[in-house]
Amino acid sequence: MRKLNRNCIYRIKLKFHNIMWVTGCRKVSRFYTYMKAKERYATNMKVREEFTCPLELVHDMIKGKWKSIILWRLRLGPTSLAKLERDIDGITQKMLLEQLHELMEYGFVEKKTFQGYPLRVEYSLTKGMGEEILEALKIMQHIGIDYLLAQGKEDILREKGLI
Repeated sequence: MRKLNRNCIYRIKLKFHNIMWVTGCRKVSRFYTYMKAKERYATNMKVREEFTCPLELVHDMIKGKWKSIILWRLRLGPTSLAKLERDIDGITQKMLLEQLHELMEYGFVEKKTFQGYPLRVEYSLTKGMGEEILEALKIMQHIGIDYLLAQGKEDILREKGLI
C-alpha cells in the first residue's frame, strides 16, 4: 500500500455508502461521480412527478416539521444561520441547513454572502414565492389561533404572546 499525502486526502461521507477516501488526481473521477450523484439527489427532492392539483405540489415543497417554522421566522427579515438556530427550539444545525437548502432550491429563500472577515451569511424570503407563501402561513397561523381559542387553551396563546 502506498503512503498517502495528507494534503490530498478528502474524507467524504456518502448518505447511502460507507466513507470513501479520495486522493489527489487518481480519484478525481470518483469524486466527480460523487458530486454528480449528490447534485442529482439535491435536485430530486421529495416532489411527486404526477399530481392532480398544484396544491399537492406546494404541500410537497413545504411539508415537514421545520420548513413552515423557518419560513415563519424569516418573515421578520434577513437572519444569520446562528440566529435562526437560536430562535427555533429543537432544530439541529444539520437539519436547519438541509431545510434551508431545500427552501432555496424551491425559490422560497435566498442566501446572501458578505465579503470580508469574519464571513457572514444571511437568509431571507424571496420577493416572489417567499412572500406569497408567507401569506398562506399567516392564514394557517390564524386558523391555529382560532382552534386553540375554541378548545379553551387561551393560556397557551398568552404564554406565547399571541393574544
